Amino acid sequence: MATDSGKDGVRKSLVARLRERNGDARPHFVICGSDALVYTLADELATAGRIRLTVITPPDLRPAVPDLNGLRARGVRVITAARLDERTFREAGLAGATALALVMPDDMVNLHAALCARAVEGDLRLVIRMFTTGLAYGVRRLFADCAVLSDAAMAAPAFVAAALGEVAPTHFRYAARTLTVARRGDVPEQSSLLTLATATDNGRITVLPAEPAESARQPGDLVLAEASGRPAAQAVTARRLARAGRRRRPWLSIGRAVRVGLTRKLGIAVLVALGLTVVSGILLTRLTGVDGFWKSIYITLLTVVGSSDVEPENTAAAQAAQLVLTLAGVALLPLITAAVVDGVVRTRLALNRGEVLKVHSGHIVLVGLGTVGTRVLRQLIDLGLDVVAIDRDPKARGVKVAESLGVPVIAGDASQEETLRAASIHRCQALVVVSTNDAVNLQAALHARAAREDIRVVLRLFDDDFAQRVEAAFHINISRSVSRLCAPAFAAAMREREVLATIPVERHALLVAAVKVRPGSALDGAPLDAAERPESTRVIGMTAAGSEWVDWLPDRRRVLAAGDEVVVVARRAGLRALLEEAAPLLGSAGE
Repeated sequence: MATDSGKDGVRKSLVARLRERNGDARPHFVICGSDALVYTLADELATAGRIRLTVITPPDLRPAVPDLNGLRARGVRVITAARLDERTFREAGLAGATALALVMPDDMVNLHAALCARAVEGDLRLVIRMFTTGLAYGVRRLFADCAVLSDAAMAAPAFVAAALGEVAPTHFRYAARTLTVARRGDVPEQSSLLTLATATDNGRITVLPAEPAESARQPGDLVLAEASGRPAAQAVTARRLARAGRRRRPWLSIGRAVRVGLTRKLGIAVLVALGLTVVSGILLTRLTGVDGFWKSIYITLLTVVGSSDVEPENTAAAQAAQLVLTLAGVALLPLITAAVVDGVVRTRLALNRGEVLKVHSGHIVLVGLGTVGTRVLRQLIDLGLDVVAIDRDPKARGVKVAESLGVPVIAGDASQEETLRAASIHRCQALVVVSTNDAVNLQAALHARAAREDIRVVLRLFDDDFAQRVEAAFHINISRSVSRLCAPAFAAAMREREVLATIPVERHALLVAAVKVRPGSALDGAPLDAAERPESTRVIGMTAAGSEWVDWLPDRRRVLAAGDEVVVVARRAGLRALLEEAAPLLGSAGE
């Protein structure tokens, strides 16, 4: 309780400073970044309204970042700065600001910027993007009012689940209960609290529908349920795929190694010489009346290596066969020697280039070993799945991780068909494309679909609208935008909302939040049913004012009072609307 009162005091002092500054009482939020997340987060906050927003970006933005002029047109102040130091933050008006989000794609840059920002504004709330787990833990202890988030950690489970065709392993604990996301058929009916999504006969997904009648409930519906202690469906699917992938075909790997190790011309020459040897050997043994398979082989091989004697009493046909066989042997031995030497050299060069000679089957092909790809790789390996990775940069963040895990890595361009063939794309279970280049990602997905139409393709694209259109136009199984999946969590952390979890459903990000009813608000005195809107906001529980007990099955006719806390699952727009209804009305007694 002392901590809560201390936080309330900080908030009141912030509000007082804001109201004293130029008569503008809106809270000021600042965002610093250089990739797609900076735009998506700014768009998320600008849509919410009732704030002042400043965006600081370096001169050179990542190619995937949309045009920032659209943000300027909505009243967002955009500043370009080469360094995130005290001078930059003062010019951006950080003094008196409510929150700062540091979402640069570099942990050290974000940490340095956080230290500079605290020197400018000591009461600032920090939301920091971090990739390194150990460093994130230390940063949380370093700053008092700080949230450390990883977009890679949030997005990776969604990509892994999509690759397996299962539900993302989302779970969280609230009020002594562990809640999880599952298919209705995978959990006891009494454990289900809420239907998150249903699919119609034509494949259309309805998010947060009104609770269907018992006769209309389908096993494939996505539900929020209390954890039952049974193994997750995702783990069961992973074990099944892992068992299927262990059925190796060694002859395929030998064939690929031969193709890599031999040039086409040398291979043809060896085959011609072998053919002449076999035919001549058969003719010689039959024309000379040799009986028995072993004797035939014996005479043929000795003749090939030049150990046969002159046989003047043989027929002309037998002598001709013997002569051809001897000459073929003279050509065959150097050819075999050349093939062996050439094969060893070419195979060694292929291995140095990162080519995979072993043919995989039933595996996952992962394209991109950046921050997200590395997280996806670790989770796939933890589930016991066979993985082949591709990245054009041999020094990418996840290459060393892959090598330590024994995962073969192909250094090449995934947009090229031969690179995907080297990864045995036509024999894989799924292709997961999470590189930072949209064009490469899309080309890899289309090449994979051309190789085999039933390959499950999970595609990362930065623009959410583009991802949706690509999924529909090219029949890609799943296309996701990492920044769109994670932006709601970063925005909620900046606004200090009680967001308990973020649930990815298709391309949507549902927020689980606890909303407190304030005195004089629109919800004060309204029935609980007023806080719920199908396909936007659904209530899963509530706590009465002054109580700690959560009613997980509240009566929708119950009248809300100031201090009550409502637990909801909502879309971003639905949560914004609910927060406005729970806030005091202008001119009310609370103001």
